Amino acid sequence: MKNIVILISGGGSNMAAIVKAAQREGWVEKYGARVAAVISNKAEAPGLQFASAHGIVTEVLDHKAFPSREAFDAALAQLIDRYDNPGQPVLVLLAGFMRILTTGFVNRYAGRLVNIHPSLLPAFSGLHTHQRAIDAGCQVAGATVHLVTPELDHGPILAQAVVPVLSGDTADALRARVLTQEHLIYPQAIAGLLQKM
Repeated sequence: MKNIVILISGGGSNMAAIVKAAQREGWVEKYGARVAAVISNKAEAPGLQFASAHGIVTEVLDHKAFPSREAFDAALAQLIDRYDNPGQPVLVLLAGFMRILTTGFVNRYAGRLVNIHPSLLPAFSGLHTHQRAIDAGCQVAGATVHLVTPELDHGPILAQAVVPVLSGDTADALRARVLTQEHLIYPQAIAGLLQKM
């Protein structure tokens, strides 16, 4: 069985979209893959309740309990590695996980660490992507699913979705339109990866 571990920090709507797609599309039967655990760095993350209600193991690892980013990442890796199966290393998905990961952590999961970012990368890496797209006068915005590399919001692109930037758009309105596309392309991109594994 290929185990998928999803990392979240908040509501986990992308995690929920992946869990629903996995159940609806029968990933266990089709790919021999399942969402095995959802880990959050925040105990109050609402996404943990969704995961728990869907029979998925949840874990909390508070980054504030560690003296450094390296110490937190080392503990997080130990937690994730519990879901490795012989010959089937775990797939790690970032779904609104609001932590910048160390190079050591990223390299440990190279080729199987995936992120979704709310812009058409390479444009607007980092935060406040929707407002920055509006401020720049972009006619389109969107979302990108990509493999994670040590450079923030870079790495091979697995999928992108484009949405129009409308006249009078606010960052919140654009965010909502982009999010509906995120919920479609993230599960599709993961299914595509699983087909090749």
